Amino acid sequence: MITLYTHPMSPCAQKVRIVLAEKALNWQPIHVNLQQKENLQTWYLELNPLGVVPTLVEDEKPVIESSLICEYLEDRYPQTSLRSNDPHEIASMRLWLKHIDIKLHPACGALQWPLIMRPALLEKSQEEQAALINAVVEQPRRERQRRLLEMGLEAPDVIGAVKTYADTIKKMETALQQHRWLAGEQISLADCAMAPYFQTIKQFGWEMFCEQAPAVSLWFDRISSRESYQKAVSADFSNQTNHELLETGKRALPIIAKHLSS
Repeated sequence: MITLYTHPMSPCAQKVRIVLAEKALNWQPIHVNLQQKENLQTWYLELNPLGVVPTLVEDEKPVIESSLICEYLEDRYPQTSLRSNDPHEIASMRLWLKHIDIKLHPACGALQWPLIMRPALLEKSQEEQAALINAVVEQPRRERQRRLLEMGLEAPDVIGAVKTYADTIKKMETALQQHRWLAGEQISLADCAMAPYFQTIKQFGWEMFCEQAPAVSLWFDRISSRESYQKAVSADFSNQTNHELLETGKRALPIIAKHLSS
């Protein structure tokens, strides 16, 4: 049995859940409370030394790093393949995965963390805040969270994040005008990995990001209507949660729109 340590709003966990659903695999979820920094507790760090979600465990062996988990699942369960046989399309797929890991994921964190994680930390004492931030394993992520905790959406990371999203959408628009999916005519791991980062835009009501990208909008409609997406992502969002996220995004909209137009 596959066990996945997950969080409903983590895009890295969402993309693995989409792959699991596409392959119709049975798995057991274990929720990791990121707001309370459960991912930095000793028991979890023994599974995942980086202290991030998700972590997949199969045959008592952990697999970490979401893109590597997706590739692991493709290798382990090649039925319902999410990887082309064409070497060029495989290279394109992996280039998208690399872009997500290196650029888009930090950008998503810079937009989502101040709105979802920061409020819970602000309720704690300064000593508790410092201890939790200092416990973040990787220095770049630790320093980014420190800035976002102190400055919220006024942090310089947010300006860069909006630009990264805009640049990513332009590149996607070019690719999707040439073929149905990011790396070719068939859905791949690239699409499964990219989709959660557009869930972030949707949940906050920031559709203006895609106003000039009709092919990207159609792509997201296509993937978000799939049964795998409904099971892996949409099912975790209640009507109440959706309403609260839209209200949160509405309050942040003037700052995000200002950065997008600058």
